[in-house]
Amino acid sequence: MKYTNLGRTGLRVSRLCLGTMNFGPRTSESDSHAIMDRALERGINFFDTANRYGRMNDQGYHGATEEIIGRWFAQGGGRREKVVLATKVYGAMSDWPNDGGLSARHIRQACEASLKRLKTDYIDLYQMHHVKRDTPWEEIWQAMEQLVREGKVIYVGSSNFGGWHIAQANEAARSRHFMGLVSEQSLYNLNARTVEMEVIPACQSYGLGLIPWSPLAGGLLGGALHDARSGRRAAESMVATIEKNRDKLERYEKLCAELGAEPGTVGLAWLLHQPVVTAPIIGPRTMSQFESALGALELELSPETLGQLDEIWPGPGPAPEAYAW
Repeated sequence: MKYTNLGRTGLRVSRLCLGTMNFGPRTSESDSHAIMDRALERGINFFDTANRYGRMNDQGYHGATEEIIGRWFAQGGGRREKVVLATKVYGAMSDWPNDGGLSARHIRQACEASLKRLKTDYIDLYQMHHVKRDTPWEEIWQAMEQLVREGKVIYVGSSNFGGWHIAQANEAARSRHFMGLVSEQSLYNLNARTVEMEVIPACQSYGLGLIPWSPLAGGLLGGALHDARSGRRAAESMVATIEKNRDKLERYEKLCAELGAEPGTVGLAWLLHQPVVTAPIIGPRTMSQFESALGALELELSPETLGQLDEIWPGPGPAPEAYAW
């Protein structure tokens, strides 16, 4: 396994992050535990979850995924000690008005609830799941600082922030002599490169590690055309997305075939070649999907291949040149 520092911190994390959003709704608890065991065996030490994960239509509830992970930690064997655990706060956990957002009250209550579900006494990386524009940074950092002092949180990260929000957050933290954000979790893949305009430059400037979610665009970059040809059923929305991107997908999957690599492997490897990326989040539903993702760690893409991928899936370029002269 290859490891890197999480942003400007000294914390070492694996180059792939195990996403757990499917644990509960789409992957049974026993299979989830087996995938986590296998992840540790293969050297993946970075696990990502959120307090809202686990909703199973009308049969489940928010928090179920954290509970699955907590029962896995409770088995012992150094499981908790080996894992760099990331979870999130923001989304509403009930219909009550203060059971969501980023108020100081909710941050403290949500952290205590996550610790209980996860059966641990600390969270390595506590991430704000979204920006909350009507909550002042003084309030947010006051709550986060208290959690750090109490040893319940070690690092703080963001998710789905804009570049300006990252700047606001870290300048406010600087004025309080607090470390501030160390990572940003964003939508980033070959087909979704908007973060290259503002977010990635902000991450580079402030020393944040970028943790891409949906690295294969919900399956679009994982061999969607091949799956369609082989008769595998796809959601109506995916069929529309495939048709919209058919020309790009044909060129992409042809290039992958020439490389002798699966499309999903190439999509993950491309992210690993981007200098600001710490670890793409892989969200396997099955053990075979997990094993397949590991191939990206060994795939080296030449400058020529990276150039071809940029031609097929062009990025917007940096701001302001992306939209102004």
